[in-house]
Amino acid sequence: MSGRLGRPRHASGRPRAGLLGARSVAGQVLLLQIVVAVLLITAAVVALAFQTRYDSERDAQNRSLAAAESFAEAPGTLQALRAADPTAALQPHVRDAREGAGVDFLVVMARDGTRYADTDPRLIGRRAEGVERAAAGSAFTEVFEGDPNDAARAVVPVTDAGGAVAGLVGAGVRIESVGDAVDRHLPVLLGCAAAALALATGSSALVSRRLRRQTHGLGPTEMTRMYEHHDAVLHAVREGVLIIGGDGRLTLANDEARRLLALPADAEGRPVAELGLDEDTAGLLTSGRTVTDEVHLAGDRLLGVNTRRTAPYGGPPGTVATLRDTTELRAMSGAAELARERLKLLYEAGVRIGTTLDVVRTAEELSEVAVPRFADFVTVELLDPVLRGEEPAGAPAEMRRAAVTGIRPDHPLQPVGDLIRFDVPTTPMAAALAGGHAVLEADLAVAHGWRAQDPAGADRAVAHGIHSLLVVPLRARGVVLGMANFWRSERPERFEAEDLAFAEELAARAAVAIDNARRFTREHAMAVTLQRSLLPRVLPEQDAVDVAHRYLPAQAGVGGDWFDVIPLPGARVALVVGDVVGHGLHAAATMGRLRTAVHNFSALDLPPDELLGHLDELVSRIDEEEAGDAAGGDAITGATCLYAIYDPVSGRCAMATAGHFSPVLVRPDGSVELLRVPVFPPLGLGGLPFETTEVRLPEGSRLVLYTDGLIEHRRRDVDTGLRLLCDTLAAHADGTPEDTCRAVFDAMLPPHRDDDIALLVARTHLLGPERVADWDVPPDPAAVAPVRAACGRQLEAWGLGDIGFSTELMLSELITNAIRHGSAPIHVRLLFQRSLICEVSDGSSTLPHLRRAATTDEGGRGLFLVSQFAGRWGTRYTPTGKVMWTEQPLAPDGQQPAVDLPLDDVTW
Repeated sequence: MSGRLGRPRHASGRPRAGLLGARSVAGQVLLLQIVVAVLLITAAVVALAFQTRYDSERDAQNRSLAAAESFAEAPGTLQALRAADPTAALQPHVRDAREGAGVDFLVVMARDGTRYADTDPRLIGRRAEGVERAAAGSAFTEVFEGDPNDAARAVVPVTDAGGAVAGLVGAGVRIESVGDAVDRHLPVLLGCAAAALALATGSSALVSRRLRRQTHGLGPTEMTRMYEHHDAVLHAVREGVLIIGGDGRLTLANDEARRLLALPADAEGRPVAELGLDEDTAGLLTSGRTVTDEVHLAGDRLLGVNTRRTAPYGGPPGTVATLRDTTELRAMSGAAELARERLKLLYEAGVRIGTTLDVVRTAEELSEVAVPRFADFVTVELLDPVLRGEEPAGAPAEMRRAAVTGIRPDHPLQPVGDLIRFDVPTTPMAAALAGGHAVLEADLAVAHGWRAQDPAGADRAVAHGIHSLLVVPLRARGVVLGMANFWRSERPERFEAEDLAFAEELAARAAVAIDNARRFTREHAMAVTLQRSLLPRVLPEQDAVDVAHRYLPAQAGVGGDWFDVIPLPGARVALVVGDVVGHGLHAAATMGRLRTAVHNFSALDLPPDELLGHLDELVSRIDEEEAGDAAGGDAITGATCLYAIYDPVSGRCAMATAGHFSPVLVRPDGSVELLRVPVFPPLGLGGLPFETTEVRLPEGSRLVLYTDGLIEHRRRDVDTGLRLLCDTLAAHADGTPEDTCRAVFDAMLPPHRDDDIALLVARTHLLGPERVADWDVPPDPAAVAPVRAACGRQLEAWGLGDIGFSTELMLSELITNAIRHGSAPIHVRLLFQRSLICEVSDGSSTLPHLRRAATTDEGGRGLFLVSQFAGRWGTRYTPTGKVMWTEQPLAPDGQQPAVDLPLDDVTW
């Protein structure tokens, strides 16, 4: 062959066959379809005939069994069999039953098969065959062939009450009757077959006509022209085509195949092994294997080879191979694949870098993203101010290593925490900082400038296999925050110029995340500093309760949680815990304002419900002011507070809550109770007045106050947190308040704190009766002297005679004022604790005021004397009146406080 396809041979001048001609494709298809239809229809008719006969026989057996069982179980059949003349008793009933059951015969027999009665009287007395199974007690059906006729019959035993077989009943339908039923169906079957054959013939004719129309009635000339066109196309396509015969010789090669393989002119007909092809390519062409896009080398070209066997497709044994030049396509697809991989890596960097607002963790995320798909080792250095959350300033001369990630844990690079200096300007790090762009050192083995900074460290890195380096400064808002270094050791490819743009893009995304984390670190540090400065640093000294506390700010932002312990007059103490919804500086500042307000309101010695009412009004007023401020409209609605007052004299604790969780009480016996305190809306929402609840606390009880950050977080609901808190307190019921705080935090701290946590544990004390003295005072001025003398004796008993004079003087003034200006009942109480507390109560709500008396006034100087002698003094209201109180520190060495007042001005 001369490189062209052979022309198909044909018989010229042969008349074209008609549609139904056997020589045409359409005629052969029509004939084949008709034959197949006839065979299928014949098989279907035969199958239906057999099925109809089988169904008719089964129906006959079922009818026979039903008739025989009905007659066998009919009343009187058993008695008739036992009669002296069974034939006379049964014969009439047999005839009637046969007609009613629709069977051809019905017979009653003895156990041995002797007929007692039969629809054919001539058979009475003759024995029936094959009834042994029924005589044994089992009914059966069968197609019986024998005397007197072939039939589908059923034989049923007749049994007595004991189960013994007394006789047999047989019924059946003759095979002739069954055949008649089948014959009645044959016309219908044959009619359906004829209709199906007609339909199949018509559809086949339509298909043949359609086939002839689709081939356009092409004759030999048209087919020859078509093959010529195919031959021209075969040699014009830009894809090589080879046909190798089963003997391993080249049968056909088009022009493109000759060009790609550099085949000689006489290649066709020669063995493939002698054509000078690559050994692998020649082996594939003669192996008969089927491959798809297998790449082979032909000179300096990469060919994509596809092979298929020709035998299954009607041709002679051999192989068809197509060849495609993929050299340029491979290069383009490789570049596209690399670009796609880089885009995917940048997308992952956007997702994985900056998941936390932690500067060091963000640097670690940058190094983890780039290993191992871009570099084998990555180191990240950051400026110290950036690590602290501060704004970097000045030219960076040194940085601290913040992250190291590699394909192996062993590496010669400096560890995290080391200080990295940039003293030598020839290093790529210094050049990157100076130029503000990425710097490439493709081959570190010959990079002398890189070695100048640390020759020993450079030698260790090269000995470890590190051979290529790419340095990128981390810049955000035009400010350098740090540097990322990408190192390669395991992969042989060096960094190239096209890697610079990708590394800079990756570093730019990381730099933005690091800068956001730096800003958050700064704000978080400021908020934590503000929060801690507003919280109590040292709890005040008092003897009512032993207190331990804990406070932890949220990791994602400081909130507005606070706690407080406030000493109150009368040896009492106020326990406070609150929470401002929100995070950041605003929440911390708001917390400070509320804490200050609580201190101010507590100085008025208000009950818990009234104090929360004043605090609620304050929060509402602040909200209104801030809502109208265009610069900052952050409202603080949502602040909660729990305020409790404990009196160590009575052991009672009065408490009220505004949207806060109730405290937990741990009794001295170890029982734990969540106190039921009426819950009201948070502060600032307004509404109904608050309500105070009182509970008596035995000495040694522990009152646990907390904020919601302790019991609730994203993985634990409130109910679960409260149960865990109560279980933890019950398990550590014998510890000190400090032990309780430690145990609660160990058991309940979440892995990541989304909210502040405040915890306050107070263990109660009672003031013993030996340290309390009280007297009722009649509303008579003459009663002042006896009470004053009794108080002096009590002070001597307590060993406080050094302050007896000042105490008696103040009590005289207070009792006298209560008698003159107050109302009954009047009561005096002394409390000996850390200080001496004197209380004078009366039934009047009139509040005395301190004023400066004129020189001519005979009175008005009593409260002035009280203010001079007392360390603290004041007035508080009670449900029945008021209490005037003083506190005196126990003066050391018997020293009395000096009074800057001439005796001439003192009135008694």
